[in-house]
Amino acid sequence: MSVAELDQIVSTAPPRASGPVLAQRVMELADELDDELVAFRRDVHAHPELSRRESRTTAVVAERLRAAGLSPRLLDGTGLVCDIGPGEGARTGLRADLDALPLQDTSGVEFASTAPGVAHACGHDVHTTAVLGAGLVLARLASEGLLTRGVRLFFQPAEEVMPGGALDILGTPELDGVERIAAVHCDPKIDVGTVGTRIGSITSAADAVSVTVSSPGGHTSRPHLTGDVVFALGQVITQVSAALGRRLDPRSGVNLTWGTVQAGSMPNVIPSTGTVKGTLRCLDVAAWQNAGDLVRDVVEQVVKPYDVEVTVHHTRGVPPVDNDATETTALEAAIRETAGPDAVVLTEQSMGGEDFGWYLTKVRGTMARLGTRTPGGRSYDIHQGDLIVDERAIGVGVRMLAQYAAR
Repeated sequence: MSVAELDQIVSTAPPRASGPVLAQRVMELADELDDELVAFRRDVHAHPELSRRESRTTAVVAERLRAAGLSPRLLDGTGLVCDIGPGEGARTGLRADLDALPLQDTSGVEFASTAPGVAHACGHDVHTTAVLGAGLVLARLASEGLLTRGVRLFFQPAEEVMPGGALDILGTPELDGVERIAAVHCDPKIDVGTVGTRIGSITSAADAVSVTVSSPGGHTSRPHLTGDVVFALGQVITQVSAALGRRLDPRSGVNLTWGTVQAGSMPNVIPSTGTVKGTLRCLDVAAWQNAGDLVRDVVEQVVKPYDVEVTVHHTRGVPPVDNDATETTALEAAIRETAGPDAVVLTEQSMGGEDFGWYLTKVRGTMARLGTRTPGGRSYDIHQGDLIVDERAIGVGVRMLAQYAAR
């Protein structure tokens, strides 16, 4: 190839801004949206919708994307996806979740929930607004020729129910062509302006486990003539969790905790059936894939001496969110370029579940914790009706996600 031909290729290639230069444009565009996005978040917060009922939320997101000249695609039921920028080549995904929780809003803010018993107490209104805002910024970058890689926005339903609305996306072709993906989750225990990141597992798998023990039943004066269901359940409660700790690598972070036990109604009657239910959590993907069968095996061994029948139900919930090192590093760079050199903090692992983990079984990606605490203010907790978010976090989320997708 001649020098003249090379010069022609260079002169006609789309402009490629460096990270800091691109970040400056991202921040300029985000500045224009700040007030609108706060108002948008307050509207969504005031009109929360439960899992798979997010019709209004889906509609207002789609309307704003269309107003920006984009063409969102509605999913069956609720939720939507939207493409931005070049249609050829691998895409970057940005994911938000739309649903609220069945809790009463006790925050006392002027834009509190207008739906009795339903509240955005996990910050999904912030996640949705941040991804929408990032999409609006990216659309402007695309119109200016500064977006050289396609982006796909995912606004998914039903994160709060297991196995999660992420499977609604994975059950369609919408993930095809997506090479990497990022998401944020509100963290009211770290200050606004900072973002928590971590390579590897940031959340746990969360599965449901139910053990039912049965026998003919009998009188408590003659336990030797029947299978003692209550005693057998006691052994399951006390021994199974301990046994798992000796059958699995302790570094896998496996934890089985029982939440409810039901058996009998009379003090002098051995009941014929009883059930204990709990959650199985695990930080390691490989251990999670095998843990269900192991729980069943351990339970059967524990109750074997007690002449009872046992049924174990293990229901897959969500896998761990296992952050990819390359994508976490890329997101950290985007955070520093838009929020400052000290904006990245190391976040702790959580034993809570998050269905973003399903995406990471198919695509490499990362989730970060978006600080929402006012510096010097109270540390709230998610899944509580009094949650209050410092709304400056919205702009932080918009800028970091747009920069991650564009750089």
